Amino acid sequence: MPHVVVLYTADLDQDRDQDPAADMSGLCRRLADAMLGVRDEGGAPVFPTGGVRVFAYPAAHSAVADGSGDHGFVYIQLRMGRGRSPAVHQRTGEALSEAVRCHCAPLLARRHLGLTLQIDEGAEVFDAKLGNLHPLFTPAR
Repeated sequence: MPHVVVLYTADLDQDRDQDPAADMSGLCRRLADAMLGVRDEGGAPVFPTGGVRVFAYPAAHSAVADGSGDHGFVYIQLRMGRGRSPAVHQRTGEALSEAVRCHCAPLLARRHLGLTLQIDEGAEVFDAKLGNLHPLFTPAR
């Protein structure tokens, strides 16, 4: 259950045609790939391929800063299940931060943009997994 949700100001969609850095689908793929590259202390992948999900949603309505200019905002939240070490948390945060920095650098160079990345660990009170994605990425034995 490593799920990433990206919320962003809809004005970024208007920039998408002229600036690949405003391409939220591209950001989603970059974040997913960063998650798939994170390894634990033993070198094993931290996040199962079939469990990685990244979704981006434009805010239909927003107010950013003082409203005096072209201020965009991107909020990225990773929610993952408990049990991973502090070192894995750090590695994950660094990998996602680097992915965001690389993707958004051109956008940051030409306009004002707030970026927030948070990682939350959940204590699920109910957790049902009913899909059939994981078997696609589990090696046959």
